[in-house]
Amino acid sequence: MRIAIIGGKLQGVEACYLAQKASWQVLLIDKDEDIPARALCDEFVQCDVIKEDNKCLNILKESDVILPAMENLAALQTISRYAIQLGIPFVYDQGAYQVSGSKIISNQVFLSTGTPLPRLYPEGRLPWVVKPASSSGSAGVMKIKNEAEFKKLQEKPGFPEQWVVQEFVTGPSYSIEVIGFAGEYQVYQVTELEMDEQYDCKRVWAPSHLDQALVKEFNHIGLTLARHLNLQGIMDVEVILHDGQLKVLEIDARIPSQTPTVVYQSTGVNLVEILGQSFTQGKLQKISMEEQEYQGAVYEHIQVADKRLKVCGEHIMSAVGSLKLIPDFFGGSEGITNYSPGKKEWVATLINRGKTREEAWQKRCLVIERIMKEADITTYIDLSPEEE
Repeated sequence: MRIAIIGGKLQGVEACYLAQKASWQVLLIDKDEDIPARALCDEFVQCDVIKEDNKCLNILKESDVILPAMENLAALQTISRYAIQLGIPFVYDQGAYQVSGSKIISNQVFLSTGTPLPRLYPEGRLPWVVKPASSSGSAGVMKIKNEAEFKKLQEKPGFPEQWVVQEFVTGPSYSIEVIGFAGEYQVYQVTELEMDEQYDCKRVWAPSHLDQALVKEFNHIGLTLARHLNLQGIMDVEVILHDGQLKVLEIDARIPSQTPTVVYQSTGVNLVEILGQSFTQGKLQKISMEEQEYQGAVYEHIQVADKRLKVCGEHIMSAVGSLKLIPDFFGGSEGITNYSPGKKEWVATLINRGKTREEAWQKRCLVIERIMKEADITTYIDLSPEEE
């Protein structure tokens, strides 16, 4: 199988990593040269898919399937046109993507399907969490703690039309992936998320500690939303467990970063491989998740600088140039990093697995200890939102 992945930032890292694990030939295309996924593919071509039609068509024509790993709507529409012209399957659902790309439209879908979500303004009470309607992940998210801060927010251009205001809820966060194809749908393993002080995901766990009854409820939520959207591709759903109830925070109808790798490490289920097989064979490649043997996996991002090691959200991985995959990284399972011996400032995504979640964590702790010892690091920082 030869897969063309469009976009080499964090989603591209995820897609290339999993495509390589499937033993596929990986072609990566991006308009920029110095990108994180550059060294994680078999072939890289620098190309602006919007402007360089003939070059892009010529590059793509030998591919079996095309997977977008970016969120530029104009580029997605252009690649869709190329895929139709070449007769190559394109793993992209425009309708679902446009719904998930707007938090306002997503909330309307949640309300119409009876999906539980945090109360929307003016219902509920302070504190509020405020999100740009069209942003992805934690970008632009603010916490409004009092009426004075809310009054300032109301003075911002585009308020309230371009903003979503919800009651701030606390609790552990979880994610689940759903794949849909030709009217069939499947949910995969629930992963557990931890955030840094800026509400960016810093660590992902599997298996999660979510109660099985709530896992079933979460599965039902994911499948209900996928069926409502007639999903043709992949979507992830993020929830928070607040006062014993799941509350949906957002959906994203595109290849996510972080969680698919953890699902793969824990279960051996490769979501990129399932997508590629489904779109090329014309039928959803179903897997019995109940028959999978779950192992422990922990995945997190670290930043080393100024004799300190800090656990950070994934944003630190996006602007450091090309990353490489290193097996047995400081004694751990794997690392995706710009590290090289003697380098004083670097970042890494640490991937560690074990027979159990606890064993994976112990392995991770040994990796941290070894890094700190070998790099002569004196300070360890691991902040959460409540520690701001």
